Amino acid sequence: MRTAIIIPARFASSRFPGKPLTMIRCADGVQRPAISQSWAAARAAAAALPGDVACVIATDDDRIADACSALGMDVVMTPEACLNGTERCAAALAGLAEVPDLVVNLQGDAPLTPIAMVRAVVALAVARPDLALATAVMPATPAVLAHLQADAAAGRVGGTTAVCSRDGRALYFSKSIIPHIAPGSVPMAPVLLHVGLYAYRPAALAAYVAAGPAPLELQEGLEQLRFVDAGLAVGAAHCAAPAWDLIELNNPSDVPLIEAALARRAAVEPI
Repeated sequence: MRTAIIIPARFASSRFPGKPLTMIRCADGVQRPAISQSWAAARAAAAALPGDVACVIATDDDRIADACSALGMDVVMTPEACLNGTERCAAALAGLAEVPDLVVNLQGDAPLTPIAMVRAVVALAVARPDLALATAVMPATPAVLAHLQADAAAGRVGGTTAVCSRDGRALYFSKSIIPHIAPGSVPMAPVLLHVGLYAYRPAALAAYVAAGPAPLELQEGLEQLRFVDAGLAVGAAHCAAPAWDLIELNNPSDVPLIEAALARRAAVEPI
């Protein structure tokens, strides 16, 4: 099986412009662009997957392409018109030497993605060819839930949560904290944190592009909702929380939190 781990990266983020090139202090004490840690996570995951696995950065920005190339990363240029990372992954296929059997989208702003989660999502996609998309969810730890709540209280857009059916299908994703937990009530279901990690086959990517943007996708700012809106099956691999806080780089205030989590990760899963 041929797998391509594609890291979509764009400079013009509305919430945090230039975040792929934001300097963060890595576990060895050296400051590097944030995307270099996503690349390291992708390379570590590639070594743990079966078959032939390639890693590539997909971007439309020369600043990102030049920085990544200088650090030894493989880069594919994609059109500026790509609306999100999934469309960018679809566009990147034209720049690959071979069309892969499976595409893994590892977000450029998710440098803390565990290897085990990549393996779980790939395993789900391989086992369930009926799925258009396989992704990952995990129970939000108290620290991560508190981080989400702090972002919401401050009016910041933070991480993404999901609700799933009992058979493992994802029903909805939101930038709000779902499901609602009434004050003083006992939760019947955990808050599931959605991890920015996807696996799909090239045919599903083509169907996604052909479907065009969905209103819910645009309103929430969540690309995966286009699959849900189009009635395409989305499977969620339920993963255990890693030994470090899984925080995405969504806002400048996330940088010190990610730096601390990278140090904790290095103690249990060096990459």
